Amino acid sequence: MSLTPQFLDELRARTTLSTLIGKTIKVQKAGREYKACCPFHHEKTPSFTINDEKGFYHCFGCGAHGDAIRWMTDQRGLPFMEAVKELAEAAGLELPAPDPRAAKRAETARSLHDVTTAAQNWFVEQLDGLEGAEARAYLQKRGLTDATRRAFGLGFAPDSRGKLKAALKTFPEAMLVESGMLVQPEEANRESYDRFRGRLMIPIRDQRGRVIAFGGRILGAGEPKYLNSPETPLFDKGRTLYNLDKAAPAARKANRVIVVEGYMDAIAIAQAGIAEAVAPLGTALTEHQIEKLWTMVETPVLCFDGDSAGQRAALRAAHRALPLLKPGHSLAFAALPAGQDPDDLIRATGVQAFETVLAAAIPLADLLWQSELEAAPLATPEARAGLKQRLAALTATIADGDIRALYARLFRERFDALFFAPRAPQERRPASQPRRGAGAKGGRWAPPPPLAGPEAHAIREGGGDTLLLRAVLAGLLRFPGEILVHREALASLRPADSHLARLLDALLATCDREETVETEALLTILGERDLYNMAKGLLRADALHFTFTRAEADRRRAQRDLAEAIAVIVAIPRIEAELAAVTRAMAETLDEAGYARQQSLRKLKADLASRVAELAQPQD
Repeated sequence: MSLTPQFLDELRARTTLSTLIGKTIKVQKAGREYKACCPFHHEKTPSFTINDEKGFYHCFGCGAHGDAIRWMTDQRGLPFMEAVKELAEAAGLELPAPDPRAAKRAETARSLHDVTTAAQNWFVEQLDGLEGAEARAYLQKRGLTDATRRAFGLGFAPDSRGKLKAALKTFPEAMLVESGMLVQPEEANRESYDRFRGRLMIPIRDQRGRVIAFGGRILGAGEPKYLNSPETPLFDKGRTLYNLDKAAPAARKANRVIVVEGYMDAIAIAQAGIAEAVAPLGTALTEHQIEKLWTMVETPVLCFDGDSAGQRAALRAAHRALPLLKPGHSLAFAALPAGQDPDDLIRATGVQAFETVLAAAIPLADLLWQSELEAAPLATPEARAGLKQRLAALTATIADGDIRALYARLFRERFDALFFAPRAPQERRPASQPRRGAGAKGGRWAPPPPLAGPEAHAIREGGGDTLLLRAVLAGLLRFPGEILVHREALASLRPADSHLARLLDALLATCDREETVETEALLTILGERDLYNMAKGLLRADALHFTFTRAEADRRRAQRDLAEAIAVIVAIPRIEAELAAVTRAMAETLDEAGYARQQSLRKLKADLASRVAELAQPQD
């Protein structure tokens, strides 16, 4: 049917939005509007506003915005036409006369749904039969239970060119071809044949749970390993996400959605208790799929395989997301251990190890920065100019002006900190005179004097502080003897990241029990699976570019740089705490002394950033 703008406007006008939304969540009157706790993200204080006069809702927390129709599609998960029909019936509006061509397309779609449903039922029967023994053995080997198999509707296509065709003979052959179940050769004298043969069958469903296509995994040798249905009137692989029907409600409840590479990863993760995982269908994540993910959560986590192909897929998704970025919406990226996919990791070490990987996900901006930083050597001015040019080209693709400006500033600040960090000329300063705010000890940077306040040692979650802490922990794992040397300074730290905090506590506890211990023995003492996996991951932290995280580094220099890094990471929160206190005081009393102290602290903070940059670029 053809829906005119006039009809849709009348439908919105006849729908009282607060009443519609109030059927699902609790709303309360607030002046001329209504307020509620947002159903699209978890919150305790209402930031979700409903305006009946203007006919829209808006969340000031997560940015969710829309009208009555958008509410039905985003919150209820209904297709557009079904949302309109339900609202029209409630409003007493008669839908416009159907368009004959649209009606024909709808009838065709209904018929094709019948075909895919019948094929799905037949594949399930074959998996339970004699011919499905090999497929059942494969599922058992993968550790999938019968309950999981049935929940995801897994089936089996026998290695035959005509068994499915015969089983679905009640449908016209042309319809079986159109649905993708049969292949019609181009030669006029050749008969159609079954598309899927000798494969484990995985049904692909739309958001309403209807089977629209299939993925088939070969059980023996042969290519392709996975075979998807072709695009049909039901199936557009660039707009479809596997497991979306199950993951969407779970994602809204958990306020998280995880994107993995393949069907089996999503299924294995679900069996482990994480229901909010989806997968693209044999292609890189598309713009349409990214937009779909953002209707569920603000920052989906992409967790692709740890091999080079998986990392390339993550980077392609990052580049595709840039033009689409909007306030409050982005992507995060979790790196799996090399050579492992989520299924491997969960089966080998348990779901907590996978949760640890997800907890270490980095923001989109960090992935782009790291990938460009590692794209080529940066030893020459020309190479560094090339890095600056590549970052500028990436930034230019961002459509939103505010986000584009913020990315440009972030990359500029990181670039300047890396290559233009101010350094005081050593030869112009007497040897007895330290850098202002810091002390000189043996020609090396030393931390400023301790600051007062219980918050002085708190390390912020995210950003450079956490990156440096990860590097320090990697250094302590590589040189366990340094834990005892720096025990007092380390014990004063309070990382906001709970996983890093647990690992630091475990290292300190080991130091209290054992004065000397080697790396391998330390890993054994850690014991717990998640701590052990985190420690192993940090020991593979050569990409952090600190001397003390590299296996081949000079031991004495690495230990010296590690000591300086610990001094820096202890000093950072101290400086930040006092700077914040001075800035708060200046808001009430603006005087010269306060201003001078603020500038001094800012200079000291810049010195810290400079020293971190120096440590992160060790000279061989």
